[in-house]
Parts: sequence; C-alpha cells; structure tokens
Amino acid sequence: MEERKEESAPPLMALNHVSRLCRNVRESIDFYSKVLGFVLVERPPALDFDGAWLFNYGVGIHLVQSKDEDRLRSVDTDHLDPMDNHISFQCEDMQGMEQRLKDFNTKYIKRTMEDESGTKIDQLFFKDPDGYMVEICNCENLKLVPAGSIDKIQLPFDRHNPPLDLENLDDNDANSKY
Repeated sequence: MEERKEESAPPLMALNHVSRLCRNVRESIDFYSKVLGFVLVERPPALDFDGAWLFNYGVGIHLVQSKDEDRLRSVDTDHLDPMDNHISFQCEDMQGMEQRLKDFNTKYIKRTMEDESGTKIDQLFFKDPDGYMVEICNCENLKLVPAGSIDKIQLPFDRHNPPLDLENLDDNDANSKY
C-alpha cells in the first residue's frame, strides 16, 4: 500500500473580494455604498472595462458592467429565498440594520433560528439591484465547531486587510469616475 503524505494547507489568507456582474454599475455602487456602507476605491488603470471596486469590512466587492443581458440574473425582488446563493455580513446591531433597510425601501425577510442549546441567530435577507442575495446576520452568536481537525483552520491575525494608501489621495478623489 502506498503511503500518502500529509497534504499541506494552501497559502491562502482571507476572502479578498466578491465579483458581481451588473446591469448598471452606478445603481450597484449606490446600493452597496448607501445601504451597506462600502467605500468606492480606485481600480487599476489596466482594467479597461466599465466597472467599480468597493471596499469595507475587510472585503472588496468588484462590480463589472455587463455587455450581455443574457448573462444577467433575473431581478425578482419578490422572491427572497434564504437557501439561494448569497454573501453574508456579520452585524453588531440587527435592529439598526433592519431600520436601514426600511429607510432605503429595501424589501427583505427576517428570520430567527435557534439551536438545541437556545442560541439564537437573527438573519435579514434581501437582494441587490442585480438580484444577488445578501444576508445580514449575528452569526457570531454560534460557536465555530470544526467537523475535522482544528489545526487546519486558518484565522488571519496580522495581514487580513490590504494596505491602505493614504499618501496618494488628492483632495477631492478627483480620479474617481463615479
């Protein structure tokens, strides 16, 4: 029988960004910045297609203007299914976030789940302008219990966020297209 070497972990650090194909980049920028508090950041000039980069909370959202309507998701904001593909953000004030969704007239569903020990998780589900599902939760209420070996979990401690370049900003961020 052939002896198998222990596989080493890949040299990953953290989720860097989520990319979203958009009908209208401007509308998506407005949604992610106003509703979710993301900040518009500069994109490398080598990217010669219409889009935008947003960043906050240690993760980026890259918006790409679609040139093909057939590649876009259906925007059915009446159908909110928590089992659909989604991105999820931790939240420290669920009531405040729910009020924010109301203030921006964002249709959402609210759900509370409780496990056997009585731990509750509150969840808000809604869609962005292009039909991508977003979840806001207080999932930190649940303990992370590894189903395998604990030594395989990589928690970033010192390099999670990209470095912030404050020296090359102009007074008005005039280089921003949006």
